[in-house]
Amino acid sequence: MKHKLFKGVIAYPITPFDKGDRVDIPLFRKLVERMIVARVHAIAPLGSTGVLPYLTDAEKEEITETTIRQVNGRIPTLVGVSNLTTERTVYHARFAEKAGATAVMIIPMSYWKLTDDEIVKHYDTVASKIAIPIMVYNNPATAGVDMSPALLKRLLQIANVTMIKESTGDIQRMHYLRRELGEEVAFYNGSNPLALAAFSAGASGWCTAAPNLIPELNIALYEAVQNNNLEEARKLFYQQVDLLKFIVDKGLPRAIKAGLNILGEEGGQLRGPLKPLTRTEVSELEDILNGVKACVA
Repeated sequence: MKHKLFKGVIAYPITPFDKGDRVDIPLFRKLVERMIVARVHAIAPLGSTGVLPYLTDAEKEEITETTIRQVNGRIPTLVGVSNLTTERTVYHARFAEKAGATAVMIIPMSYWKLTDDEIVKHYDTVASKIAIPIMVYNNPATAGVDMSPALLKRLLQIANVTMIKESTGDIQRMHYLRRELGEEVAFYNGSNPLALAAFSAGASGWCTAAPNLIPELNIALYEAVQNNNLEEARKLFYQQVDLLKFIVDKGLPRAIKAGLNILGEEGGQLRGPLKPLTRTEVSELEDILNGVKACVA
């Protein structure tokens, strides 16, 4: 199973809410379809952009089923199933598999800092309960734990742990992973500002919320890299790097919602405690998006 199930631009939809603080499923379907039509290479619901920790079990299940029905086999689906407990992670992983997900993504969420042995046991237990592949998600900024290359190597000994999403923002880490793990294991970039550098380091794909706003530029960057056109890739990266930095700095759900509204698309509401961007931040984002349009025109 150690093969690359995903490649290219893996798009993360936001989870929109209505004014009654309910998940807006019709709008979610529309946002997912919009990115499929834009030719993203995979859809990944229930990540950081999809505010996974802020959802009930029933809402997670509804988002999972809605995504898979909307995608309808046109592209792969990577469903986030992380939870504080192993039991709940197993539950959501099995639910995603039964619903038809291509693979699941797991980050070791915890109030207490987990030991390496606890993390290995967590993944091993989940893996033993499902047959579909698992992507290990390393993001110390949100999980509070940085999984070392040595730990990641241990996790890859688990039969259906086949992929790594690396979001530390350390390009040297990516080069190390490629050198140590070899071509057989697929690793993915989760740090937007490192999009170009990560592809150069051998990343199989780019996990990003940016296709909610600029899918054409994201895909064009990947295609330029695939065509070994470094000059074009640099040009495309520079056109979008300010936006990539902004959406990370301001928080993905907030920034994507505001960006969709600026583009004339409905972005839904945020769930508390998240609040919309300030007027100043919206104005800054509008200037950035206008700059991107000017470059593309």
